[in-house]
Amino acid sequence: MISIKPQKGNLLIAEPSIIGDLSFNRSVILLADHNSEGSVGFILNKPLGYTIHDLIPEINANFKIYNGGPVEQDNLYFIHNVPELITNSIEISNGIYWGGDFELTKELINEGKIKKNNIRFFLGYTGWNSHQLEDELEDNAWIVSENSYKNKIIGKPTAHFWKEKIMEQGGDYLIWSNAPENPVLN
Repeated sequence: MISIKPQKGNLLIAEPSIIGDLSFNRSVILLADHNSEGSVGFILNKPLGYTIHDLIPEINANFKIYNGGPVEQDNLYFIHNVPELITNSIEISNGIYWGGDFELTKELINEGKIKKNNIRFFLGYTGWNSHQLEDELEDNAWIVSENSYKNKIIGKPTAHFWKEKIMEQGGDYLIWSNAPENPVLN
């Protein structure tokens, strides 16, 4: 049952039933775009073992890199909450912006004008073709949620993010919040 129709800026919370899916198990995704042609999002709670300095040595910062999704994992993407600093960015919603002038972004990070609570980097993204997300919602693969964090979501700690969002759903979801990631190993 879909209670909220997906739109840009919403969060997609992986249903507990997505067990064994390495990309999406216990994922929380920020929906960056959603229209009749398809949808794009970034997984917010899957940090990788890299920092931005590891990937781009001329950036003198240790901002974490996140697994944005299984599509184009050799490309770097970013969201931020400082459109007054980063030109050519696209507003997602709630003061969250996608991309922009990367050369300028590197300079601003090195100058200390952009902090880790202002920007989040991703390798890859999550994408759906036309109506694919709606089909997955009908199959109860995702829960659509409002982004109550607004642009503060960029600095949100991720260790227990999925659990927090599942607990907010209440009811039968509460039992899943404390279940092991792989119930077979219980």
